[in-house]
Amino acid sequence: MTADATETTVTEEVVAALRATADPRLHELIEGLVRHLHDFVREARLTREEWEKAVGFLTETGQTCTDTRQEFILLSDVLGVSMLVETVNGHHTAGVTRSTVLGPFHMSASPVRELGDSIDLVGDGEPCVVSGRVLDEDGTPLPGAVLDVWQADAEGYYDVQRPDLRPAGNGRGLFTADSEGRFRTCVPAPYPIPTDGPVGELLRATGRQPHRPAHIHFIATADGHEPVTTHIFVGGSDHLDSDAVFAVKRSLVKDFAPTDDPSLAREFGVPNPFRHARFDLVLERSA
Repeated sequence: MTADATETTVTEEVVAALRATADPRLHELIEGLVRHLHDFVREARLTREEWEKAVGFLTETGQTCTDTRQEFILLSDVLGVSMLVETVNGHHTAGVTRSTVLGPFHMSASPVRELGDSIDLVGDGEPCVVSGRVLDEDGTPLPGAVLDVWQADAEGYYDVQRPDLRPAGNGRGLFTADSEGRFRTCVPAPYPIPTDGPVGELLRATGRQPHRPAHIHFIATADGHEPVTTHIFVGGSDHLDSDAVFAVKRSLVKDFAPTDDPSLAREFGVPNPFRHARFDLVLERSA
């Protein structure tokens, strides 16, 4: 029989119980987690009531998750953990497009579209054309690169947030790039992250605002290159300096310039006037 546990010895007992972990990386992660959690409990002098509330909060977070809503990712986002993971794992080669958070509304199967197709299936926002290239870090185009694109609509909602009002796949598309990839959409709007669940309760309790600046999500992949998950933010949007998930990087803020050039409107197949955003996505070669 061992001696009664103390504030210090209980940690070492748990760590000792992990020694048979076969996977070295798993052992490293779990031991580190245990030590940090135990240190936090000791430093904060966590009460039983606070512990119970924390368990209830995490339980409610899990119960809020559905096939179209990932409340745990949202929690990671608002605590800055998602952005920290991206920063730790991000590409640092000069000129390579910077990564940012995935967000809670990505779908694993966006509808396949042809270059030039519109992802705005409703047509009630300001028309916009997004064009550009996917490039190697030395500036060589990467034809055949795949772009997974998704965004909120002109009212700030993703299709899965209002399935009764928006067709599935609105604001989404899977494109295969040529040297001049382009697609049509509407200018996205700033929007609040969902606040009707436990993450919203946390934001209110800590006096934080829930809004994100207007943006379009991208995942770009190409053979022989590291994939990048990123956003393009609309220049001049509200909340660029107060993003609820800390994801804005200045290099990702782009000008969505208004134009009424009739030749461009004919080329892109959109009504005048419209917005045109042009930028390149630069991928780092795989090691």
